[in-house]
Amino acid sequence: MHGHEPYDVFLHKIAGFLGSYYLLLSLMNGVMAFILWQRPNQRSLLKLPGGLHLTDAFVWLLVALAFLLIAPLAYSGDPSIVSFITVPAAARAFINRMMNPTIYITGTFLLLLFFFLLRRFFVRPMVAWGLLNLSLLLMGMSIPDQNFAQIVTKPDNVPIVSMIFLLGFFTWLAAYRAVANDDRLKQGLEPLEKLDNEKVLVWPDLVYTELICMVAITAVLIFWGIALQAPLEDMASAVKTPNPSKAPWYFLGLQEMLVYFDPWMAGVVLPSLVLFGLMAIPYIDFNKQGNGYFTIDQRKFAYVMFNFGFLVLWVTLIVMGTFLRGPNWNFFGPYEVWDAHKVEALNNRDLSEFFWVDLMRSSRPRAPEGSGDFTKIGWAIYKELPGILLTIGYFTVVPPLLVVLSRFFQHLFIKMGFLRYMVMTNLLLFMALLPIKMILRWTVNLKYFISMPEYLLNL
Repeated sequence: MHGHEPYDVFLHKIAGFLGSYYLLLSLMNGVMAFILWQRPNQRSLLKLPGGLHLTDAFVWLLVALAFLLIAPLAYSGDPSIVSFITVPAAARAFINRMMNPTIYITGTFLLLLFFFLLRRFFVRPMVAWGLLNLSLLLMGMSIPDQNFAQIVTKPDNVPIVSMIFLLGFFTWLAAYRAVANDDRLKQGLEPLEKLDNEKVLVWPDLVYTELICMVAITAVLIFWGIALQAPLEDMASAVKTPNPSKAPWYFLGLQEMLVYFDPWMAGVVLPSLVLFGLMAIPYIDFNKQGNGYFTIDQRKFAYVMFNFGFLVLWVTLIVMGTFLRGPNWNFFGPYEVWDAHKVEALNNRDLSEFFWVDLMRSSRPRAPEGSGDFTKIGWAIYKELPGILLTIGYFTVVPPLLVVLSRFFQHLFIKMGFLRYMVMTNLLLFMALLPIKMILRWTVNLKYFISMPEYLLNL
């Protein structure tokens, strides 16, 4: 539970940081305006009276001035003044209500699909710069909220916030290069990577570059160590455990999967399938295009599947576990108090209960008293037969059904052959199993498709 100090005391503590934050944003946009102003042919966005033109440089200069005017308000630390540069309470309450697990995971997928379909618009440098400014402005306006600030300014979480922005930049950069290459290939030109394929020597070129990077990273780490307190906690004790008790950030995706799958499935089978799938890619991939250069048009299926698996099914789970999972592993909105007494009653039920109790209006089958081991196993299989048949059908019927219903998968089947096609589609079906299970848990409280805890078989 977040222990909050008086709000005016909190604002005075963060006033220096928040004001400097807006000054940095002002400087960042001022530099961008200067760079654009230096260009010989500036783009005119709008013709103003008097023969003046509204250019990109002028727009970002105005943005820099706006951030410069906001900075003194942030430095004041006065609640009545800071309220003008804070996300309104009604908006925060709405975001908290809307930020539930179902909307979060489906929303990230739809957002990724939206960016993919309109990628030619979003890869424009000025559009990307505008989105960066909006995201940084939203963060700045959110920091005056104590609940949000205590999460994102926690020393453990500061590098994760930084990595989110770095990941966004490199994802955009890859898409930008890919779109540029796709346009060049349509014109019959070589990709950009072919234009800069000059070989350089390890010494001195590479060694000098590594040395400069090493010095820069060392300086950053020294500054980091001075500016942020080490995230050290009390000595470990069996009678006093943290709530929530979280794994390191790079394991938070696995910890989130443990909510929906049995430990052997989430901790062993699914990670092993990820490694197996990565090793299998060279053997099941028949498309030889796109090797050595960025492209989307030539490898749309691979591009979408990779981004779905990495961004939606891994990165978003890390973000969820870091910022949205609070005490008792409950789900909290970004502006919500982490209340350790919050209780979410979840009546999780197995698929066999839905089938036998709700649909068949009977009790779930069970072995008679005094039955032998083989008889008990037979009754357990009979009880879980709906889930067993559904699981087998999911992995055996869906792949050929996709071939029948989709021309795209027909093309894949013809190119890959039966064995490679079945390996590829089953890997995709295992990947899709995670969001399916997550949504079923959040909507109908489905716990397991197959539940045989006495035989350590839960799926």
